Amino acid sequence: MTTFIYLAYLVAAVLFILGIKGLTKPRTAVRGNQLSAMGMFIAVVVTLFDQSILSYEWIIAGVLLGGTIGAVMATKIKVTDMPQMVALLNGFGGGASLAIAAASFLDPAAATNAVALISIGATIIIGSVTLSGSFVAFAKLQELISGNPIKVPGNKPLNAILLISAIALAIAMVMDPTNTNLMYALVAVAVVLGVLLVVPIGGADMPVVIALLNSYSGIAAATTGFITGNTVLIVSGSLVGASGIILTQIMCKAMNRSLFNVLFGVMAEGGEKIDADEVYAGKVKSTSPDEIAMMLETAERVVIVPGYGLAMAQAQHAVRELANVLQSRGTDVKYAIHPVAGRMPGHMNVLLAEAEVPYEQLIEMDEINPQFEQTDVAIVIGANDVTNPMAREDKGSPIYGMPILNVDKARTVVVIKRSLSPGFAGLPNPLFAMDNTLMLFGDGKKGIVELTQSLKEAE
Repeated sequence: MTTFIYLAYLVAAVLFILGIKGLTKPRTAVRGNQLSAMGMFIAVVVTLFDQSILSYEWIIAGVLLGGTIGAVMATKIKVTDMPQMVALLNGFGGGASLAIAAASFLDPAAATNAVALISIGATIIIGSVTLSGSFVAFAKLQELISGNPIKVPGNKPLNAILLISAIALAIAMVMDPTNTNLMYALVAVAVVLGVLLVVPIGGADMPVVIALLNSYSGIAAATTGFITGNTVLIVSGSLVGASGIILTQIMCKAMNRSLFNVLFGVMAEGGEKIDADEVYAGKVKSTSPDEIAMMLETAERVVIVPGYGLAMAQAQHAVRELANVLQSRGTDVKYAIHPVAGRMPGHMNVLLAEAEVPYEQLIEMDEINPQFEQTDVAIVIGANDVTNPMAREDKGSPIYGMPILNVDKARTVVVIKRSLSPGFAGLPNPLFAMDNTLMLFGDGKKGIVELTQSLKEAE
């Protein structure tokens, strides 16, 4: 029986690895998700049989309740709200690990050796930080609290004190496992630490935060595996933790951020305030759908640049319709994808996949940037900071050094936007005032629909 259990765990681990590999590409993401789900199903079923459980009432109740909530979330949550849901799921993962660790510490028969006690301390710290930090991220994304960075006086030393205190309390728990007050104190300190780590981080940095919190939830699961002695939990948690850290590093590079600052909740240091009037100064040129349609009639290459504004306007299907019309006229259409466009890693990929945009048309930043100089028209929909030339040219800018999409190199740039309001970084965008840029002001979805209609009428 033991051999069968370990063989099943091995199969589950292989499915997890194949699932994560599948998630690296849009074309194989759905299959990767299915493989991972299958691996988790095998792991859960085998674990239940392995533990010789006498009563399944609570387990069945939990499955029914959790399954119902999950099904409702999966079917009812809009694609535009996906970042909030991911933040919540990260928090639930950390909370589950925290609950197991706390229950094990309160049960004298569960924590009988140093390894288990050390794992309990580590799990409580990481699980609590993940739980509270994820809920703060959710509140920011859902706009329950301000999405701007909230400055906390003495944030750096305060975080350091809380971290040291948490480690000290965890050590004390190992030394005195009968003192339950130590555990409650550790939970409180770690929860506050999680809040203070995420509160100073603005909405522009949420893709990095979500990737990091995802990693934390995986690490918490892995340490929980050491508490319960469950091999597959250690493996799956380690995979999620490692892949989350790698993704965080990719996000940091894409935003020119320091991983150290991300880990300690210090990001997006502001520079001197830049006057938008000086940047725009009467240089902005507005346009109409009919005028853009006339340009698109003769365009051979068009690049569509989606951003968070596209998600807010829910214009992904309208954009796909515009692309279809252009392609029917023989125009080469591509989508330029910035790694941190939107509010979570892969946000634009998810959004466009929901509109059934062909995967081969989604081009990553490094590949599309050299092609902008040969692009006739670049259509920017709701993307701001990731197209801001300040990141490339203004050394005094807080976003200087962040890799951007070089849309300003296109022959003509059309920006569809409600107003000249800044993006998450709070900076004006010189792209809007360039000689080759035209602004189509208004709702993104409405603008695209009117543009498509004008293009059809011109046929």
